[in-house]
Amino acid sequence: MKKTLTAFAFMAATAAFAIEPVVFTPAVYQVGEVNQGDVKHITLKGANVSGKDIKLETVMCQGTGCSNFKYPAVVANKNGMTIEFDMDFSDKEGPVSSTVVLVGEDGKTYTTAFESVVKAPFFFSDKMFDTGYYTPGESRDWTFYVWETDKKARPDLTLAEEAIKDFSIKTKNVKVKVDQNGKVSEGGKIPALKITLKTKGLSREGWELKQQSIRKIVSFKSKKYPQATPEVLIIGFWK
Repeated sequence: MKKTLTAFAFMAATAAFAIEPVVFTPAVYQVGEVNQGDVKHITLKGANVSGKDIKLETVMCQGTGCSNFKYPAVVANKNGMTIEFDMDFSDKEGPVSSTVVLVGEDGKTYTTAFESVVKAPFFFSDKMFDTGYYTPGESRDWTFYVWETDKKARPDLTLAEEAIKDFSIKTKNVKVKVDQNGKVSEGGKIPALKITLKTKGLSREGWELKQQSIRKIVSFKSKKYPQATPEVLIIGFWK
């Protein structure tokens, strides 16, 4: 029993001090705060400490937004490496954590990561609306408020072209306030837009015909923030 415990303790200690075959510094790269819609060029620096050369087949991100990767085909043992790529922060909001995967020709994978905080220019009082069980051709409407994150100016949102097929909007200039529980009401000091989103009938085509669930992304656009991607989500089920 004593020998078994000693062997187990030795293996545990060895595992605790094991070194990854590819080490990046820092372990998680901090991009910092970025604006929604920004495209940032990211450079990650690491080293091969595996004890042998590594031949890379490809490098990719788990998730969307990464493109234009540059990486060495071969990383010699005990040599450094640089991985470069562009990251598009459209369709991102708030804290973002992404994993970068290096794939060797032998099938082995090595990972690193980067983090950022994406600042969206607009705040929505609600971003998801549930139709429940929806009958084709049924009219529906939803009302919500939108204001700029810095609370200084009123948003200039209009429907994006791809949303006009299924939706229309009516807007009203208002000023709102938000209580400590997050409840939004009119009569405050924050310049906002009151939006009523309407549909006279949701379309159902292509891949949607194979699903009973409804998932419609309604996109908006802004002249002031052309790179931003403000949107709300409509969910539900077809009757």
